[in-house]
Amino acid sequence: MKQLVTEAIILSRTDYGEADRIISLLTPQQGKVRLIAKGVRRSKSKLAGGIELFSVSHITYIQGRGNLSTLISSRLLHHYGDIVKDIQRTMLGYELIKRLDKSTEDEPEEDYYELLKATFAALEDPTIDLQLVRLWFMMQLLRISGHTPNLQTDIAGVTLLPAAHYTFSFDDVAFAATGNGPFTANHIKFMRLGFAGYPPKALGNVQGGMQLAGELMPLVQTMLQTYIRS
Repeated sequence: MKQLVTEAIILSRTDYGEADRIISLLTPQQGKVRLIAKGVRRSKSKLAGGIELFSVSHITYIQGRGNLSTLISSRLLHHYGDIVKDIQRTMLGYELIKRLDKSTEDEPEEDYYELLKATFAALEDPTIDLQLVRLWFMMQLLRISGHTPNLQTDIAGVTLLPAAHYTFSFDDVAFAATGNGPFTANHIKFMRLGFAGYPPKALGNVQGGMQLAGELMPLVQTMLQTYIRS
């Protein structure tokens, strides 16, 4: 039987039988993997310590004939333990893991794996506001899936202007100039940073960044609902 070795992040864990657990993992190269961890709920199990939530682990498994393989060893590489010390950060972490799991196919690109690691690091940093983490995460999901909006020209192909006001066209995935639109050059600059992949801490350092994040949240949430399955 073929053994595979990989880094992995746990997406979900479900108790199975008396002592086993079914786990779903995200890996850099193999995409999503479903494993049965036999006997992992027993007190002396050597597998349990390597399949913690909010962790990066080194795992070895035997590939099954169906969609369920068998975990044979696990070793914890890094545990983002400070996340679970704060209930709000923990709940947001669960929410974002679930959203990524639903939004991706069985063989997602490695970028999704790196996104989840970066999200854990941001959640563990108490200086980063949770609203900012949520907005940044959604921007990265859109970017990685190929749904970055046009942040250079409006729907007419005219360069976005510093003094203009805009609305957003979901059909064109771009802004439309209008005299009383809710979005300004500051909103667009903030989005450029977010969709360029700058870390959430950098977005928090933008002058007025938290207000801009709050004003952009409904737009980005609607973009996610429009363009990405959930």
